[in-house]
Amino acid sequence: MTPQDLMKQEVGKAAAARVQSNSIVGLGTGSTTAFAIEFIGKRLAAGEITNVKGIPTSFQARVLAKQHGIPLTTLDEVDRIDIAIDGADEVDPHKNLIKGGGAAHTQEKVVDALAEQFIVVVDNTKLVDKLGSTFLVPVEVIPMAVTPVMRAIEKLGGKPQLRMGVKKAGPVVTDQGNLVVDVKFDSIDNPAELEKTLNNIPGVLENGLFVGVTDLVLVGEVQGDKVIIKEM
Repeated sequence: MTPQDLMKQEVGKAAAARVQSNSIVGLGTGSTTAFAIEFIGKRLAAGEITNVKGIPTSFQARVLAKQHGIPLTTLDEVDRIDIAIDGADEVDPHKNLIKGGGAAHTQEKVVDALAEQFIVVVDNTKLVDKLGSTFLVPVEVIPMAVTPVMRAIEKLGGKPQLRMGVKKAGPVVTDQGNLVVDVKFDSIDNPAELEKTLNNIPGVLENGLFVGVTDLVLVGEVQGDKVIIKEM
């Protein structure tokens, strides 16, 4: 296991340790969150916690939860989410995020925003002074609206590009059957305002700016042969 993978494992484990019995858990998407799902499953199997149900944010999270023995439920069947654990592509000093590298940000935002406590698990390379520094802003768009949405984004000063598949001919298709437009902004001075503006463009379902949602960030950092977990 590489130092990077070891760090992701330890951060995921630290988040999983915060899950308590009799709770509904939002299960995020991505490589770091996958370790959290694995360790939640191990705690259940060992009897450390009981009566835990997960709400997945993607097909990937659903598959992993089943693989690790975590019972699943839906938003139709519960009246609360106690804790959600998810990763991020960027985290600013105010705990605002850019998410959507895995094109799952729409379901992630629904689940994460409903949670009583939303914990973000990242490595220290994801910390930025300003959102948009290293990562494009993903925007989920219904297929018929891609061209007009891209024109509208250009008028906002963004540089949009349709996300194309890897080892797949054509664009990336989300779990909702939509497309993803990745947008470069020269400067995101007001993430909250941009989040609302993008979502108000007809044809946009959701974007990857998560503003004012995060309660706690667990940051992993490799120091020598040790992994240090810091809270933010």
